[in-house]
Amino acid sequence: MLLGLAGFRRCSGWGQGPVRAGVRSWSGAMPRRGKEKCKDSVKPPVPSGPVVTDKSGALTIAVHAKPGSKQNAITDVTTEAVGVAIAAPPSEGEANAELCRYLSKVLEVKKSEVVLDKGGKSREKVVKILVSMTPDEVLEKLKKEAAS
Repeated sequence: MLLGLAGFRRCSGWGQGPVRAGVRSWSGAMPRRGKEKCKDSVKPPVPSGPVVTDKSGALTIAVHAKPGSKQNAITDVTTEAVGVAIAAPPSEGEANAELCRYLSKVLEVKKSEVVLDKGGKSREKVVKILVSMTPDEVLEKLKKEAAS
């Protein structure tokens, strides 16, 4: 048997395998080649609020819906989402339709220009606004409604 060639060594004891390749570090991890991440790469900025412009140029609003409330209201505006209380039950899409209707009233746009994009069966929703407005204008209107 050729044991002394190419950095191979024989394991001591029976049943531990015939031959192991080279000595590894004490943790057993080998360095990976070509897997390093470039530290100089620039990441896109993380959205700073609940109202952002998506890739297609439309505005999106992250909404935390609270269906079954007594009346429609903007409850809070945080960095993660806009809290909206909806006076419709969460069944058969009634709350989703009421959410779009209420946001169109608050933002002063047509009902057809406010579309539910994601979250049809979840409380965490994304609503798309199909008009040319800036995120600051939308946030200002939402905060004004929340204060009233």
